[in-house]
Amino acid sequence: MVRSVGQRYVTVGDEDVRVVALRTAVSRVRRQLALLPADFPDRQIAEEELADLAAMAGHGVPEAPRLRRSLLLIAGAIGSVSALKPGLTEVRHAVELFGDPPRR
Repeated sequence: MVRSVGQRYVTVGDEDVRVVALRTAVSRVRRQLALLPADFPDRQIAEEELADLAAMAGHGVPEAPRLRRSLLLIAGAIGSVSALKPGLTEVRHAVELFGDPPRR
């Protein structure tokens, strides 16, 4: 559940629900990617960035700018692989829970 500015996010046990959502989404895409028989040029980039996201989610609340950067790299790497599109959308939604990018 998202709360207004200045309020804390809901936790599950000792964990922030945003972190749980991110970890779940990343895990799902990593499994889907591992099962994908097709090879594509940027697969290794996607795998490395997903591993980085998983590590960030495993160490508390990650920084939103770093999450957005990883999301962009992953989207660029697997964006054309239609089988991964639903999982990528789930990761994007999880990243959005950490806040909108600053307006310019």
